[in-house]
Amino acid sequence: MPAGEYLYTTPQPTAGSNEEEAWLWAQIKAEARRDADSEPALASYLYSTILSHSSLERSLSFHLGNKLCSSTLLSTLLYDMFLNTFSNDAALRSATVADLRAARFRDPACVSFAHCLLNYKGFLACQAHRVAHKLWTQCRQPLALALQSRISDVFAVDIHPAARIGKGILFDHATGVVVGETAVIGNNVSILHHVTLGGTGKAGGDRHPKIGDGVLIGAGATILGNVNIGEGAKIGAGSVVLIDVPPRTTAVGNPAWLVGGKDTPSKHEDVPGEFMDHTSFISEWSDYII
Repeated sequence: MPAGEYLYTTPQPTAGSNEEEAWLWAQIKAEARRDADSEPALASYLYSTILSHSSLERSLSFHLGNKLCSSTLLSTLLYDMFLNTFSNDAALRSATVADLRAARFRDPACVSFAHCLLNYKGFLACQAHRVAHKLWTQCRQPLALALQSRISDVFAVDIHPAARIGKGILFDHATGVVVGETAVIGNNVSILHHVTLGGTGKAGGDRHPKIGDGVLIGAGATILGNVNIGEGAKIGAGSVVLIDVPPRTTAVGNPAWLVGGKDTPSKHEDVPGEFMDHTSFISEWSDYII
């Protein structure tokens, strides 16, 4: 059976329903069994990370604990911390499911849910950040910051534990992503590698970008300061954004400008963060030359 097809044949529940997590976990286990049968060299690995566990949160907690442990931060401690957090927060589990769906359906290179769970460092970094953020809100800042440091060391993704992130997030490739302390990322956002959501200097306070729902941020883009990127906007690769970007418009360049002009910018009807269309705006560049 081709890797992209569903192996668990029970009809897929409605997104966000209580049954969706159970359906997704059954699908992941079916994919892991198929992969273990087709590649015996991975059978032990797939058993220990997926097939031996009774739930998605147990598998994810075990995997994150082993990824992020060190000689002084033990995997057993991390496993207990992750499992306790995920088990007691239904919203976190719902976000994990939405993030798995985002990677599976937006990235054509993602061949299965199990592939994302085990191998997508952007997904893993995001789930670990969700736990770090929970710790931060519980006034456990030293542990949250220690976890942030390990996430940065292991996954090359640096997200301050105070940053707020919605669900249905895709960190595609993820290497070099930096998200500052007061940044906010909405739902169904896709962010590529080497994106920075940063401040503009050493001043404190609310100083980082606010990213609306459905936004797409291309590779190497830099967004600085307490600026708003409107719902459904698109930020082109390599752009440097220092001011607000209106909803459903496209900003490109360094410094960034709006496609169609500031007064009457071109607007799109789709949701870039879900459709992943990086280049349609090029047809509107009258001077685009190769």
